[in-house]
Amino acid sequence: MILRLTFLSMLLVLVAACVHKKPPAVRVESTTTSVSFMKDVKPILDRRCVVCHSCYNAPCQLKLSSYEGLDRGGSKAVVYKGTRLRAQDPTRLFMDAHSTDEWQAKGFHSVTDSDAEGAYNNSVMLHLLDAKRLQPRSTGEYRSEANDLTCAADEREVGKFVRRNPGRGMPFGFPELSRDEFTTLATWLQHKAPGPMPAHQVELTTPGPQAAAMITKWEAFFNEDDAKHAVTARYLYEHLFLAHLSFRGAEPGEFYELVRSTTAPGTPIDVISTLRPYDDPGASPFFYRFRKIHSTIVFKTHMVFQLDDTVLARLEKQFIETKWLETPHRMGHDTKAEANPFVTYAQIPPSVRYQFLLDNSEYIIRTFIRGPVCKGQIALNVIHDHFWVMFLDPEADPTVQDADFLVAQAHNLTMPIEKGSSYSLFKAFSNKYRKRYADFYRAKGELYDETNPEGLDMDAIWRGEESRDAPALTIYRHFDSATVHKGFLGNLPRTLWVIDFSQLERIYYSLVAGFDVFGDMSHQLNVRRYMDYLRIEGELNFLEFLPREDRVAMLQSWYIGDRAVANVDHEAVRSGRETGVTFETDDPKREFVERLVDEHFIESTGIAFDEINYTRNGVETPMPTTFETHEDVKNGLRALTAPGTGFIRHVNKSEANVLFVRVRGYDGSDRFFSIVINRWHDNVNALFKEQSRLDATKDTIDFFLGSVGAYPNYFLDLAAADIPDFFDMMQNFDGSPEYVEKILKYGVNRADPEFWAMYDWFQERFDEADPLHTGLYDLNRYYPVAIEEEPDGPREGS
Repeated sequence: MILRLTFLSMLLVLVAACVHKKPPAVRVESTTTSVSFMKDVKPILDRRCVVCHSCYNAPCQLKLSSYEGLDRGGSKAVVYKGTRLRAQDPTRLFMDAHSTDEWQAKGFHSVTDSDAEGAYNNSVMLHLLDAKRLQPRSTGEYRSEANDLTCAADEREVGKFVRRNPGRGMPFGFPELSRDEFTTLATWLQHKAPGPMPAHQVELTTPGPQAAAMITKWEAFFNEDDAKHAVTARYLYEHLFLAHLSFRGAEPGEFYELVRSTTAPGTPIDVISTLRPYDDPGASPFFYRFRKIHSTIVFKTHMVFQLDDTVLARLEKQFIETKWLETPHRMGHDTKAEANPFVTYAQIPPSVRYQFLLDNSEYIIRTFIRGPVCKGQIALNVIHDHFWVMFLDPEADPTVQDADFLVAQAHNLTMPIEKGSSYSLFKAFSNKYRKRYADFYRAKGELYDETNPEGLDMDAIWRGEESRDAPALTIYRHFDSATVHKGFLGNLPRTLWVIDFSQLERIYYSLVAGFDVFGDMSHQLNVRRYMDYLRIEGELNFLEFLPREDRVAMLQSWYIGDRAVANVDHEAVRSGRETGVTFETDDPKREFVERLVDEHFIESTGIAFDEINYTRNGVETPMPTTFETHEDVKNGLRALTAPGTGFIRHVNKSEANVLFVRVRGYDGSDRFFSIVINRWHDNVNALFKEQSRLDATKDTIDFFLGSVGAYPNYFLDLAAADIPDFFDMMQNFDGSPEYVEKILKYGVNRADPEFWAMYDWFQERFDEADPLHTGLYDLNRYYPVAIEEEPDGPREGS
C-alpha cells in the first residue's frame, strides 16, 4: 500500500512538473549598444504597445503609456466586470499607489523582472514578444476586447499559455515587431529594464517656462483663501478633474491635470487620491495644483480644456464679481449632500453655473463618453448611434431664472450616485429614483406653464456668444465608444435633444463625477436606468418646439416596440403648451434645424451642416456614372449614405462601425477619410437584448474627410483609379465571391504584413491635422479576422 501511494505521489509530481514546466529562457543577442528608455524604448512602446495597453480596458491592466505603468506591471483583476456584487478597490495609476511594493500589495506583478543568468532573460514581457517572433503568422479569429489573453504572473504561467496558444504572442493578433524593434526591447529588458535617466525624468515632470508662469497665476486663483474663491474652486475642480489642461502659448504637447494636494504651490505635489472629486479630501488645509501629464496621450481619454488670461478673466467675472444668492460660505462634506450639486452649490446663482457649462459645452458633453468609462458601454448603450444636441438659453430656462426652484426640488434631484459605489442589488431595481424624477418633471412642467404659457420659440435655443462656443453638437455612438463634434454632422437624425441646466448637471454628475468604474453591479445598473430618464427628458425638451399634434407620433417613432412609450400619457408628452414657433412646411423637425443654422446661431461659431452627408430636401443623390471631378466623388459618397447598402450589411457582421480609408494619389496626394456606420435601433430604452432591437436594413453611412473616432475598426486602402470600383463594392456588395474579393483587395487585415505601416500613416495624418487634440488611436477593437494561410507577399498597392 505504501509503495502504491509512493508511486502515485511520484506520478502526480511528474505530471505537475510537466504541466507547470518553465519555458526555456529567451537568449538575447549580445550587444554593446546602450539603450535609452526615452530615445529607443518608449517610441516602440507607444506605436506598437500603447495602442492596446493604455486604459482600464488594457489587457491585464498593463498600462504601457508611461514607465510607471510598465513598472507597475499587470494584474489578474478585471476592471470592466459588470456582474460583480461588491465594489473593488480602485487601481488608478498615479493615484491609488505610488511604488512598486505598493502596487504588488494590490495584486500587481512584474512583466519585466528576470532571474535568468548570462545571455538569457525569462521576463513575462520578453516571453510573449518571443512567442510572436517564433510564430509570427496570426491565425484564427480575433475579436475586440479579446479575453483569450494571458495575465501570466511568472514564467511558468506564461509558458503554459504559450504552449496552449502558440499564435497568441505580442503584439496580439497583429504582425510581429521588426527585428530592430525586438532587439531593442530585448536588450533593454536584459539590462534590467531601466527607466528614464534623471535628466529625462525632470524634463517629463517639470513645466516649461511659459506654462510655469501660467500655473503660478492659476494656482493663486484656485487657492485664494476667501470663501467665495474656495467654493468656486471646488465647483471648477469637480468639472475639470478629468481635463487635459493646456495653456495657450506654452510648449506644444504639454498638458496638465488639476489635482488636490496636501502641499502648497511651489512645493512638490502630494496628491489626495479620493475616489470621486467631491469626496472629502481629508486634509486641512489642502491645495489645488497643476500636475504635468507625462504619460503618452491617447485619443480616447484626451479631453482638452484650454486656459489663458481671457478664460481666467471670464471666470473672475462670472463667479467672483457676481453677487451670490447667499453670503459666500464654505461647505462641509456630507456623503449624500456632496453628491447633489444643487444643494452643495445653492449659494452660486444657477445662471453663473449654467453659463460656465455652456461656455464649455463641447468639453462637458465629451466627458460623458470619454470619462471614467473609456470602454463606454454604461454611458453608450443608452443613446442612439447618431443625434444632435442643442441647449436651452439661460433666459428661457425658468429653473435658472427662479433661483429657489432647484433648491426646493433638491430631494427630487437626488441621483443614484448618492449611495456611492455599492448599493443593494434588490434595491437597484426599485422605482425610488424614477418616482423622484417623475415628481421633478411634473414640477418643472408646472413652472413652464407659469412662465412660458405660450410655449417656447426659436429664441429659447442658446445661440452662442463667442466664436469658440458650441451651441450645436453632433454625437456619434460607435457601438462601445463615441465621439462628439461641433456643429450638425450627418444627415437629419431621428432624435434630437435640447438640454437645460438641471439636465446637463445631472448627466455630468451621474456619468462623470459620481460614476465609479470599479463599482458593483447595482451602482452601474442604477446609473444606466437613470440615464434613460435623462435621455427622454432631452428628447421631450426638443419636442416642445414642434407642433403639439406631431409630438406623440414622433416620440413613438423613436421607441418602436417599447410598450411603455406606446402607451404614454399623450397629454403629458404634449403638455398644455403649444410651440412658439410658426412652421411653414409639413416637415417641422427639418424646418426647425435649418432655420437655426440659417438664421439663429451666431455666425462666428461656424455652425453648419456638413457638405457631404446632409441633404436639405431629403432626396437621395443617384450614383454618378463617371468620377471625373471632385464633385462627382462627393456625389458618389452622398449616394452611399442611403440606408441598407450592401457594404453596411457586410460590416455589421463584424461589428465594424468606424473605418479609415486611404485613397492614394487622389487630387495630387494621398487622402484620408472616415466611414461611420450608424446602426438603427428600434429603441434604446432597455438594458438587455440590444441585438434584437437592431435593423440593418435601416443602417446608414456618413463620410468625413479626416479622422473620426478613437477606435478604428478597419483600414481600407485604394488608388484613386479604383474609386469607381470601390463605390460599386460599397453599394452592391452581395456576399458573392466577386465582391468578397474586392473587400480582400481593399481591406487591410489585422494580419497583413503591411498593417503597421498603414497604421502609422493614419496616425501621422491625424497628428499633422490636429496637433492639440490628437492622441494615439486604440486598436483593441480592430475587428477583422486574421488570415489562416501564409500571405503570398505584400498587398497590392502597399
